[in-house]
Amino acid sequence: MTGKDRKIKAGGFHHVSMKVSDLNRSIKFYTEGLGFVAKVSWGEGPKKRVLLDTGDGNYFELGETSDPILEGGSFPHVALRTDNCDAVIEAARAVGAVVTKEPKDITLPADPPIKARVAFFKGPDGELIELFQNEVT
Repeated sequence: MTGKDRKIKAGGFHHVSMKVSDLNRSIKFYTEGLGFVAKVSWGEGPKKRVLLDTGDGNYFELGETSDPILEGGSFPHVALRTDNCDAVIEAARAVGAVVTKEPKDITLPADPPIKARVAFFKGPDGELIELFQNEVT
């Protein structure tokens, strides 16, 4: 991946995660109304998640919650693409970020499965940021 950001080698957003009160209603709204494409899903029941391609390889991740939704919506985290999750988490830590989840390899149980390396940290105002490195081998 060739990113424009020289420091973290970011290629832009990977996804924005959003909690919704009715998953099927939200999928219909974003796919039929806005033309997003459901690419992958995983989990069942209250743990089901869906990645909707917004048209340029960036995604909305939708997950249903029974918690009250704040007016204006609920975005639990923002995910940034990177080629080197480990280096970026160290760069964030060096400028004071609070790391909430150290880098680890995951496999999202989608069809086909998605292999990635992820990490999470908090920004200066407590915002949660995920680093997402695709296809870790």
